[in-house]
Amino acid sequence: MYKHTKKDWLSAGITATLGAGAVTSFAISQGQHPLMAFSITAFAVTAALMIDHFWPKP
Repeated sequence: MYKHTKKDWLSAGITATLGAGAVTSFAISQGQHPLMAFSITAFAVTAALMIDHFWPKP
């Protein structure tokens, strides 16, 4: 039977950063201001960490 274990903050943060970073690099290449792109990335990483931590696990 599958037992869900809570991920640590570091691996969740790295995963979220890699996903949001790919979108950030594309947005910067299309002309978006880097500060705006990185602030959106920081928000996405923070939201992913909060969801990972507080979402109820079955």
